[in-house]
Amino acid sequence: MSRKPKALPSFSSEAKEREFWETHDSADYVDWRKAERVRFPNLKPTTTAISLRVPVSLLERIKIAANKRDMPYQSLIKAWLAERADKV
Repeated sequence: MSRKPKALPSFSSEAKEREFWETHDSADYVDWRKAERVRFPNLKPTTTAISLRVPVSLLERIKIAANKRDMPYQSLIKAWLAERADKV
């Protein structure tokens, strides 16, 4: 049995749209049988800057470890944090 999807309302902000989808089922608004698979290869996750005080000697050790791996030290710190967070 085929039915016509409901019309999508217009949203004044991304926050309003987020609120809407938290309380509504997309199946009422989208015909998922017509959906096509897509890829977003260049999509980067949202990030935020933080300030973290570490002893100079620790930072130097991290920079040395990053240099040995031929990667920026900030990237190495993120990789180590992600590994540890996955173990929790």
